[in-house]
Amino acid sequence: MNMEKIKAYREFYHDHLLNDCIPFWMNSDLLDREYGGYISSVDQKGKCYNTDKSVWFQGRGLWTFSALCNHYGKRDEWLEAAKLGKDFLEKYCVDADGRMFFQTTREGAPLRKRRYMYSESFYVVGMAEYALATGDKDALAKAEAMFENMLTLFRTPEQDPFKITPKGYASTRADRASAVPMVLVSSAQVLRRCDPDKAEYYTAVAQEMADAIINYHYKPELKCVLESVLLDGSRYDTPAGRCINPGHSCENSWFLMNQAMVTGDKDLMEKALNILEWHMELGWDKEYGGFVYFADVDGRPCEQLEWDMKLWWVHNEVLIASLMAYALTGEQKYFDWFEKTHEYAFSHFHDKENGEWYGYLHRDGTVSHTQKGSMWKGPYHLPRALMLIDQMLTEMSEGKPISPIL
Repeated sequence: MNMEKIKAYREFYHDHLLNDCIPFWMNSDLLDREYGGYISSVDQKGKCYNTDKSVWFQGRGLWTFSALCNHYGKRDEWLEAAKLGKDFLEKYCVDADGRMFFQTTREGAPLRKRRYMYSESFYVVGMAEYALATGDKDALAKAEAMFENMLTLFRTPEQDPFKITPKGYASTRADRASAVPMVLVSSAQVLRRCDPDKAEYYTAVAQEMADAIINYHYKPELKCVLESVLLDGSRYDTPAGRCINPGHSCENSWFLMNQAMVTGDKDLMEKALNILEWHMELGWDKEYGGFVYFADVDGRPCEQLEWDMKLWWVHNEVLIASLMAYALTGEQKYFDWFEKTHEYAFSHFHDKENGEWYGYLHRDGTVSHTQKGSMWKGPYHLPRALMLIDQMLTEMSEGKPISPIL
């Protein structure tokens, strides 16, 4: 391990987080001090272009500002920013049935609700992280109650007490998506850290979700993780059944590495590393560089028109996962991937004039969308990656083994 290089990267990531990424959001129109919560739809310079609010980003923003306090010490401006998201979530984002909205007006009136449990997952991690930062036991209790709702939906979907219209007809084709246990395993790991008295319970739930990913979606004969499979884990021959999402899979790989670190599960660690290697190879664009958004396991056409775009969050997840793999194994190939991804990401996504990152590039690396925030992009994947990489590099530079990061 080249300690000087590790220290240089640590200084870079620490600086980029605290002197580029977070200042952009703090100086943007993100913080809605009039109505509460976050307006994440901001342009290149941080100015609002859409006041409707993503519920995902009320939870995600809450996590980010709370995590900043937990990583770097409490600052009044971060605590204020976190409380804006927490209060808006509680007041406007949970429906009477206990499920959450997907989108609201600026004032908090509901606009859309979706069958997915992703709004709930970000509520869980945000409220739990806020509880750790502030000692708010009520916020933790609400996070844990919402997590139990998510578990009910996962374990007994046929008994869905919320009766939200399903995506398709299960009587014709019943399938399962890898993204569902993925958000559950990460949520359980955040709760484990934020409520250590229940660590054993959340470790068990995280293992249940890790097992679901491995038992149903992990396909060593294909060297991939399939995004969607039939209920028994078998593949089906449509574009959806052949779909690979390199970003999801690399994100999953570090969730699973994190779990294996906690439990000492060498088999899970090996499989997590396999997932990472397979999807870095499958996702890397050998002509233009960077990672594509989707791929087809058989090399056939993808149904997503945006399949060959380069998205910011995919590169954030590869950076986390490749560095973690290097720290855990010492194998140079993972550090080579980290450096290659770092070079591409910071030379293509970073807006050197205004700060923060563009989110969407064409295949050739040119900017497709100039906004910095939307219903999908805001202060989450990038600051999370910068924080967690800073944590790992700090431990590595001090000659320590890395700690679990969720």
